[in-house]
Amino acid sequence: MDVPLGNPLPANLLVEMVTPAVLISAAALLLLSTTQRLARSVDRARALAAQLADLIERPDPFARERRSEIEAQLELRARRSRLVQSAMTSLYVAVGLFVATTLAIGIDALVPWVPWLPGVLGLAGVVTLFVGCVQLIRETRLVVVAVEREMAFALRLSELRGARATEAAPPSAPGERA
Repeated sequence: MDVPLGNPLPANLLVEMVTPAVLISAAALLLLSTTQRLARSVDRARALAAQLADLIERPDPFARERRSEIEAQLELRARRSRLVQSAMTSLYVAVGLFVATTLAIGIDALVPWVPWLPGVLGLAGVVTLFVGCVQLIRETRLVVVAVEREMAFALRLSELRGARATEAAPPSAPGERA
């Protein structure tokens, strides 16, 4: 339904401007969850750094193993943080491109000097949004690696404690039940 150009806000102009607004909302929602991911990663890195400092201050029979695991976890956290930061940058750029698309649609309705600009800006925004999503998928995979690694370390530490307890136990006397 085309409305005459004499109308200051034609209905088709509003319809065209809704799509970038929906994409802005989607990107903003992704940014909110991504910011929370970054905050959780930073909190966990700080906790790991505190554990590393504690290893120096108090004796621990498994200090070497713990230190090695904490350092590996901190490296994973650093990689995750870089991916999340990169994803956030992509998402912010996508929001900016969608806002620019909305502006270009409005300007094109008033002064049709570059009719292809809204389409190019919108497409660039979608591609940038996609790149941000791919980076978040990569970061999610690192989360799984980190969790699996922590669980494997906890099990290995439990085995080491059990082996050490068995070695430290006094031998049983003949005829005693173990």
